Amino acid sequence: MTAREKILPVLTILAALLALWYAAAVFLNAPFERDTAARAGTAITFSEIVPRTMAQARPVLPAPHQVISELWDTTINKPVTSKRSLVYHAWITLSATLVGFGLGTLLGIALAVGIVHNRAMDRSLMPWIIASQTIPILAIAPMIIVVLNAIGISGLLPKALISTYLSFFPIAVGMVKGLRSPEQIQLDLMRTYNASPSQLFWKLRWPASMPYLFTSLKVAVAIALVGAIVGELPTGAVAGLGARLLAGSYYGQTVQIWSALFMAAGLAAVLVLIVGAAHSAVLRRMGARP
Repeated sequence: MTAREKILPVLTILAALLALWYAAAVFLNAPFERDTAARAGTAITFSEIVPRTMAQARPVLPAPHQVISELWDTTINKPVTSKRSLVYHAWITLSATLVGFGLGTLLGIALAVGIVHNRAMDRSLMPWIIASQTIPILAIAPMIIVVLNAIGISGLLPKALISTYLSFFPIAVGMVKGLRSPEQIQLDLMRTYNASPSQLFWKLRWPASMPYLFTSLKVAVAIALVGAIVGELPTGAVAGLGARLLAGSYYGQTVQIWSALFMAAGLAAVLVLIVGAAHSAVLRRMGARP
């Protein structure tokens, strides 16, 4: 497949989405312009409405160029140490994301190893792990924040724990599947070599679980970012992407909200790409074919 065949479909979809976005911006923002004209006692035509809907200060749906302009202003034109810089707020959220993702990875792998090697844990713990994810994070996040603040724990750790709560689940489930992926004939062959349980784990189960682990990590790192953002909402945080969303909702700054959402989406995409690059590097070291 050539580069043109890869890029052209993506550009076509993006162009269609942009056209739909602009049409929706005109449709949703037009009532405000009509109401403004009616209060002023003047008539307004559709050709006059369209450009005005593209430049409203507080639109219902910002136009794409407004979001891009806000992103440029808050990432390039502002110093990274400024509290108006999205880079500054993204770093605050990213720090909690990475801590929570690291804790979630360790917890998920530890639980998976215990479940695979202990039948009691498999039958008792696995249902609870699945049931834990049925609780909406928006409901449990305030409780975690309030309880930890009551015992003097605040700042980075509470947000990281919410990210841990979300990210450990796909890793635990994926690793359980991965550690059990070797076929029975492979397990029997290792036993004919008189392999110990630790050798069976490190030489067969662990290498076989790598594709499952990195697939789970891609999901986990994205939802860890969501957890960090959600963790900033009930605290009334003044820094972080969640704080930008909260401030935007307080003051009706929809352009600010959308720019923060796009920054979060871009940050999640970069994190997933980094995990994907690590996946490829590990598979190459393990002898996988390109």
